[in-house]
Amino acid sequence: MALSGMRGLSVFISDVRNCPNKEQERVRVDKELGNIRTRFKNEKGLTPYEKKKYVWKMLYIYMLGYDVDFGHMEAVSLISAPKYPEKQVGYIVTSCLLNENHDFLRLAINTVRNDIIGRNETFQCLALTMVGNIGGREFAESLAPDVQKLLMLSSCRPLVRKKAALCLLRLYRKNPDVVNVDGWSDRMAQLLDERDLGVLTSVMSLLVALVSNNHDVYWSCLPKCVKILERLARNQDVPQEYTYYGIPSPWLQVKTMRALQYFPAIEDPNIRRSLFEVLQRILMGTDVVKNVNKNNASHAVLFEALALVMHLDAEKEMMSQCVALLGKFIAVREPNIRYLGLENMTRMLMVADVQDIIKRHQAQIITSLKDPDISIRRRALDLLYGMCDVTNAKDIVEELLQYLSTADFAMREELALKAAILAEKFAPDLSWYVDVILQLIDKAGDFVSDDIWFRVVQFVTNNEDLQPYAAAKAKEYMDKPALHETMVKVSAYLLGEYSHLLVRRPGCSPKEIFSIIHEKLPTVSTTTIPILLSTYAKIMMHTQPPDPELQDHIWAIFNKYESCIDVEIQQRAVEYFALSRKGAALMDILAEMPKFPERQSSLLKKAEDTEIDTAEQSAIKLRSQQQMSNALVVTDQRPSNGSLPVGQLSLVKMPSISSNADANAADEVLAHANGTLSKVDPQPATPSPDLLGDLLSPLAIEGPPGAAVSAQQNVVPGLEGVPNAADALALAPVGEQSNSIQPIGNIAERFHALCLKDSGVLYEDPYIQIGTKAEWRAHHGRLVLFLGNKNTSPLVSVKALILPPAHLKLELSLVPETIPPRAQVQCPLEVANLRPSRDLAVLDFSYMFGTTPVNVKLRLPAVLNKFLQPITLAGEEFFPQWRSLSGPPLKLQEVVRGVKPLSLPEMSNLFNSFHVVVAPGLDPNPNNLVASTTFFSESTRAMLCLIRVETDPSDRTQLRMTVASGDPILTYELKEFIKEQLISIPTPTPVPAVASAPAPTSPVNSVMDPGAMLAGLL
Repeated sequence: MALSGMRGLSVFISDVRNCPNKEQERVRVDKELGNIRTRFKNEKGLTPYEKKKYVWKMLYIYMLGYDVDFGHMEAVSLISAPKYPEKQVGYIVTSCLLNENHDFLRLAINTVRNDIIGRNETFQCLALTMVGNIGGREFAESLAPDVQKLLMLSSCRPLVRKKAALCLLRLYRKNPDVVNVDGWSDRMAQLLDERDLGVLTSVMSLLVALVSNNHDVYWSCLPKCVKILERLARNQDVPQEYTYYGIPSPWLQVKTMRALQYFPAIEDPNIRRSLFEVLQRILMGTDVVKNVNKNNASHAVLFEALALVMHLDAEKEMMSQCVALLGKFIAVREPNIRYLGLENMTRMLMVADVQDIIKRHQAQIITSLKDPDISIRRRALDLLYGMCDVTNAKDIVEELLQYLSTADFAMREELALKAAILAEKFAPDLSWYVDVILQLIDKAGDFVSDDIWFRVVQFVTNNEDLQPYAAAKAKEYMDKPALHETMVKVSAYLLGEYSHLLVRRPGCSPKEIFSIIHEKLPTVSTTTIPILLSTYAKIMMHTQPPDPELQDHIWAIFNKYESCIDVEIQQRAVEYFALSRKGAALMDILAEMPKFPERQSSLLKKAEDTEIDTAEQSAIKLRSQQQMSNALVVTDQRPSNGSLPVGQLSLVKMPSISSNADANAADEVLAHANGTLSKVDPQPATPSPDLLGDLLSPLAIEGPPGAAVSAQQNVVPGLEGVPNAADALALAPVGEQSNSIQPIGNIAERFHALCLKDSGVLYEDPYIQIGTKAEWRAHHGRLVLFLGNKNTSPLVSVKALILPPAHLKLELSLVPETIPPRAQVQCPLEVANLRPSRDLAVLDFSYMFGTTPVNVKLRLPAVLNKFLQPITLAGEEFFPQWRSLSGPPLKLQEVVRGVKPLSLPEMSNLFNSFHVVVAPGLDPNPNNLVASTTFFSESTRAMLCLIRVETDPSDRTQLRMTVASGDPILTYELKEFIKEQLISIPTPTPVPAVASAPAPTSPVNSVMDPGAMLAGLL
């Protein structure tokens, strides 16, 4: 029936489309729902035509996004109507409105069954479509046998059998224990003889589901599948409507090859030969063409064929042909094809001996490592890692090292680990291995795990010939002015153990070695100081005869650290000082460490344990995340107050958290580094690993710290569903009003401007202007609201109510009920900050101008940065504070993407605008910023906050940020606040429905308009 045949529905859709705004649309919809509800109550007077019309309206309203909580019975009752128009409406609307657990569906089961087993093919199709869409357990139990019979009924038209196969597939996927497929092997083999390609495609989808659960009982289907592939490959008896850009039914080809991959290797030589002939034809006949649609179809078939070739473990000649074909694909411009080529090459490495053939494409694979698409770069890295051996290890590792300095933060840790593993597995000589690892640490120290430098120490310790070379290389690196802390650790250890082997070289006297190491002491964290103390003791032990000046200097350092708050450093300083006074006995106590016992490399074990990021696993992860997520529900993951017993941080040292290393290799290296402690104390306290690192710490991307969120958190009305805080700040004022007064200017932009300055206009419309002027001192603030009447008539019924968040204490002075013409009144607002939070206070303001009521809800700029005061720290003040904060949740780190591309001076100015002062020169890397500020609140008082930002010169849209303070809530809130300022947030358009009245929205007649869709159905 044409849409014009139901005038009432046509008029209703036109009315909705012509509504000037959402509010009027809601009024029209509510009116129609009321009318429908009234008519349904008097159902006896309804004709089938009227009931059908009202049910169509219900569906349209539902598709517009409104709740339809009645009329379900009427929709279900239409399923039993004798005529097609009413029955069609019943099936369609029931499928859309009801889920599989709805009680009303039970009322329709018998009617649906009668339609399925009946003679009317149209009714059969309607019933099968609805059952397949809903797929409930009760439907499966009651209707699956009838659907199976219908599928096997050769007298049915292909259209009905197609729908029966797909309906059965849905029921089987949803309820495999309910659908009885015992003994279906012969039936499936019989169905695979079907000549109609539409039925065959649907049946093949069903077969894939069946063999994925149990392939053993479907061996009789295997030769039939090969025959289907032969028929398609030779393009025999393939109707034109099933040929897509000259490719015979590509969907059926893909599904058939997918089904074959569930069977083990094919033993029958005739079937195997026939299948390989088909696969050979597919491999030879596929190439890249200009038509995108044809490319997509042909490559879908090709890559499924490649997967089947690998599954069947084909002969090496065919494998070589596959690699050559993939080599063409990784060189084309289309990124999707390049990605698939690289991924399939990596798969082929795992299943076949084709490494030598893949090596021919090494240059192109290395080029892919620099591709703009990170997913292609990851696949290229996986492939290079898999194809590396002794012959090409040098080239590949050098490329990885070169790429390391420009790689994304997200890839650097994986890059560093893989480069270290390849260097260890395929090193032509050990000196090259040492060179590679030291370069690795120098270029990407933040991303180099302790396992890597532990391993190089083990190699050097166990190979005497390597020790002078390693010590010389360590001295070269220590001569550099700026050095990563991991490099300081490994170089200090090597020089402590083996610097005496360099004494005859210029610049390598004990005093000079000590001097270059001691220069790095002020820049390192508490986990590195114990290693340096061991190094000093070793240097003193190797200095024979003793150098009194050097000895006194080292003793002074030991004396200094005897009162250190860190237990490990204190114990080591005390014991070294005592031991160093034993004279010649020191030579025995601090003798060179013995060789490490041979064991499996911890790096290789780590690589084996690490999950390979394949495309399938990435897709599985993405799907699981999508299934677990709910876009409409946002969980506040900030730490609750009092979640950790943490004291305040002032400009004094705080004790760090110590823990013991748990890896055997790490224990041994640290024991070697411990020097005398390993000799004197059988169970020495190992240095505490730096849980989140120091100023130059390894990357650790944090989740929000802390545990539960305080249940008493006040939520600002209208902001409950905001996906994140950045969006919350970008929203226009909260609430929904139906004002007719439009604001002047962009309210959101005015609010953002006042967040960075203390005076300005907060809101303005034709009748009133609201301005603010504020003063902030520590955790207190005084904010004055200026309410100005712009007209010659008074504003009456003036009301102002503050909706405070839980962390602010707000007191607003009395607001007069009337503002005289052309007058301005001042209303002071006292603010006290109780604890750190980014929640916002809201001003609910209303007035009357004549007979016009106006109500607005405005966010007040009493934001977190108003309680910050900049403080400038020198290096000797900054570094102890930074090191004393021991990790999550006091120190948090995150890689931030989508950042406004700012130069370093611009970023410094931005930080200064919200009272965070940048200290130039503190970070040795010129691409990084180090900043500090003090936060004031009633709970924390004055709390020092430290920030470090690492930028990527090659990509200004991403950076890594570390924030530290003595309060976990403050750390998280400040990190999120700074991230909001750095991320490029589009300028929001004003939302008049909040500030004043809703602006007219565009009519509802978009491309996906439900009315247009209904017109197609009707």
